[in-house]
Amino acid sequence: MGSIVQTVFMLGVFTGAVTLGGLADKVGRKTVFCWSALLQLIIGVGVAFIPEYFSFMAARFFLGIFGSAGSYICGFVLTMELVGPSKRTACGITFQAVFAGGIMLVAGWGALIKDRQILQVVYGLHAALFLAHWWILDESPRWLWMQGRAGEAVDIVAKGLRINGSGIPVDKEYYMQKAKAQRATEEKTSAGLSDLFKTPNLRMKTLNVCLCWFANSLVYYGLSLSAGKLYGNPFLILFIMGLVEFPSYITIVLVLDRLGRRPITSTLMLAGGVCCIVAAFIVQGTTISTTIVMMGKLFIAGSFAVIYNYSAELFPTVVRNSAMGLGSMCARLSGALTPLITLLDSFDPKIPAVVFGIIALLSGFWVMFLPETMNQPMPESIEDGENFGKGDTWFSQCAGRKPNRNSIFQEDPEQMVPLRTMERK
Repeated sequence: MGSIVQTVFMLGVFTGAVTLGGLADKVGRKTVFCWSALLQLIIGVGVAFIPEYFSFMAARFFLGIFGSAGSYICGFVLTMELVGPSKRTACGITFQAVFAGGIMLVAGWGALIKDRQILQVVYGLHAALFLAHWWILDESPRWLWMQGRAGEAVDIVAKGLRINGSGIPVDKEYYMQKAKAQRATEEKTSAGLSDLFKTPNLRMKTLNVCLCWFANSLVYYGLSLSAGKLYGNPFLILFIMGLVEFPSYITIVLVLDRLGRRPITSTLMLAGGVCCIVAAFIVQGTTISTTIVMMGKLFIAGSFAVIYNYSAELFPTVVRNSAMGLGSMCARLSGALTPLITLLDSFDPKIPAVVFGIIALLSGFWVMFLPETMNQPMPESIEDGENFGKGDTWFSQCAGRKPNRNSIFQEDPEQMVPLRTMERK
């Protein structure tokens, strides 16, 4: 029964990833994030008091929609769109590191609180931390600019400059006129999820990223399920599984802006895939087996963190939340399939881990065909997204072809929209 409830939760995340991702591209990141956080709080606490099984499953389904899909994905996209290229790595990876901290917190509360109902209430109350974001968090200036709300976007950027004490003046009227002229020359169309598949370059990037999300989630949850077969205190093991992710995050923050997204993602996925295959041929319960599983979790947690940053940087603002939602949908699909794949161990205990490893290796290889986004501006329109990274693969670099590092924009590559020409003014 527990497996069914978990599958229903994943289906909720699957549903919310697409519906709320598209909604956030239409009505704004902050709106969807804040309403999702409120509903996450209500449902997360209320589910503890539901006595009937099918109602409990329904509550878990909606918790998946508004918790993991609504709050988490929208929160991440908003975080990435509030900062420039030089800060994207630190902000994005820190966002992921908090997730690992949450795993450790779940283990800690589980060890301390024996009453399951009280424990669920405590888990649910953590969403109350989000409520203040309605007043302290600004909407994405990038999204506002692309929606024609340039005045609000400029005000938010000016507020940030003032708080940071940068001293850079902001000529609001200049940027209002600039936005008006830009809108007059652009085709007024409403972008949606289908636009990710209409043009060849964007379509290939979308399929590649979807496989990457699918493979990362499959291996991540597969290794987590393997941890359940390890000997020892289950709360301590869960705590260590969260703790082991931090060295990966720290290393990524130090090297991601030096080595790039593509080589790190590919290398970590290949290493995680190898760990899965090696673990399949080692006797479970041994020190070596535990070490291999922990190493695999470290590698795949790192690649999972990078793919969040990588995806946000690859796709244009007008469909960024939809693209992230699609990737998350693929991740939750594999998360729902993981328990079913583990059932194959009834035929041979090695099959699940080998399947996980092969999929990770295939995805790790295909990542080499994605363009590098390090120090590049985030694309804004569908046209920007289609033109971004054409011909830039790992193999083209090995062949001696230099990737095109010219901005896809006509102006300054700093991507906080009203700041593109601010330093020149």
